[in-house]
Parts: sequence; structure tokens; C-alpha cells
Amino acid sequence: MPPTPETAPRRRAQRAALEPAAGRAPRPAELAVLQGTVGNAAVTRRLQRQESPGVREEARRHATDPTVHGEWGTFRDMMAGVGFPRDVTDIAWQLVLGGIAEQGQLNDEATAKFTERQEQREHRASNSWYQELVKVIGDYLEIDTPTLALWSGGREVSDYARAKGHTPLEATPFGGVVDKLTLTSDWKLKTPMWNVLSKAFVSRARGPVHIFLRAYDPDSVLIAQEVPQLRVVMALNPAVRLIWHPTYAAADGKLMEVTDGLELASDASYPTRDKCVQVLYDYLRLVHDPANAHSRRAHAEMSARLAANGNPR
Repeated sequence: MPPTPETAPRRRAQRAALEPAAGRAPRPAELAVLQGTVGNAAVTRRLQRQESPGVREEARRHATDPTVHGEWGTFRDMMAGVGFPRDVTDIAWQLVLGGIAEQGQLNDEATAKFTERQEQREHRASNSWYQELVKVIGDYLEIDTPTLALWSGGREVSDYARAKGHTPLEATPFGGVVDKLTLTSDWKLKTPMWNVLSKAFVSRARGPVHIFLRAYDPDSVLIAQEVPQLRVVMALNPAVRLIWHPTYAAADGKLMEVTDGLELASDASYPTRDKCVQVLYDYLRLVHDPANAHSRRAHAEMSARLAANGNPR
């Protein structure tokens, strides 16, 4: 996507500072320029003062010299493969690794300072590196299909939504790249990055958004963060509406959708979350076969949630 008049000078400056000579890998000093370019110098100094054991030490080392991370070459090549300019690739990589290094402290603060789950999640997602990352790659969260897809209940649901012609976050150019990387063995350091990306992703909705539920958790990122963000977008753009799909994995593992008559079909959608959850729960309660291992977890989670709310199993 071509730069706008507002972003063109900044991108030219970034390119001049960061783009290495042809055929040569970037030197650490070149990538270090990013800290000043995107305004994270203060964060870097704070990182250098931290004393954290284990994986955080490795994360801090990667943030200081991003090119020593084992996945740098893979990231660079995949980004080039989906059309990212080299300067954007360099900046994004520094921001991802800087965010991972900062996240440990934010996670500790979230637990120590807040008791409410949503407050903890918001503090973890306040990572300045991840916030800057969205500014750099936000245009590359655009979708290549008419509609966005959100989902809950396992990666199979994401693949199902994609096969139906919708685009989940991990199928966008940038989401598809980072989805294929490990980045860090500590998922708590990278999950907030996905939360920040998902909020930016849903903010770009311009039409119907299809939501696929295999399991319902009111505390999930989908329900607690993504859908509320979509409500804000809907208030500004009437073209944005939510279409809910209750999904169930049949005995052969194939995902199907649940109709109002509690039958499985290739397509069954509802205009409200409550109706979707009702149909899904009714199917899990009344029709689910206990011998079906593919949906055993969804049934167990549903049963536990009903029991916790004082309802009989």
C-alpha cells in the first residue's frame, strides 16, 4: 500500500536509516536505530535495568540484537514473500522482540496491581512496543475477502472460517507471518501481542463480521475484547454487523453448524450472540454423543459453566 502524504517523509527516513546494501544482512546497529525512530528509547533503557531470570534474559538479548534470534531469517523471507517493504520488516521485527522483552514486567505488574481480569488484560496489552507495532503494520491487517472472521474453540475453527470465505487475523499478511513463528517459548510474553493485533484488526471492519463459536467463554478475548471493540465500530458504521455461527465437530471431526432445530448443517447463522450460544448449548446438552471425542472438550466446558452458574448439567 503506497504511503500517504503524512507517512511518506517518515517512511523515507526509516528507509534511509535502515535499508541495508543489496545482498547484505542488516547489522545490529542499523536495527538499533528503530528505537529512536519509533520512540522507544525510554523503554529500551528500562529493559536494560531489569533483572529477570530465564527466558526474559534471552528476550532482552534478542531485543538488544534482533538479528541473533533464530527466526530472524525466516521472518525476513516470509515478510518479503507477502510483499512487505524491507524497512517495514526491519521495524516490525525490532518491535516484536522489544515487546516480548518488555512483557514480563507488565505481566508481573498486572498481577500485582489489579484483581479484575479485564484490568489485568488491559495492562498487559499496554505494551508500548506492541502498540507501536500496530502503527507500523496496521495497513497490512487488511483482509483479502469481503468479510472478517472471529472465532473461539480451537485453531480448527479458524481454518473452517477461512474455508468458508472469510478472513481471520492469522490469514492477514502480517498475522499469517507471525502465526508461523515461535518467537518465544513463553506464550505469556506473546499473547498480549495477539490481543493488541486483534483489536486493531476488528477496528478495520467495514462490513459484516462472521463469528464462529465452538465454545463460549465470556472471559475470552473474543467476547471480552473483540466484540466490544466491534460494537464501537458498529456505532460509527451501520454496514458493520455481527453474524454468529454455532459450530460443532461431528464424530468424524468435520465442523458443522447447528440449526435452530438442533441439526447439523453446512451453514446456520444468527443475528445475536445469545441465540447462537443458546443453540450451541442446547445441542451440547441434548444431542452431543459422549463417545464423540472431537467435541468432548466443548461439552465439558459447557457443563462446567452451567454448573458454576447454578444450572443442572
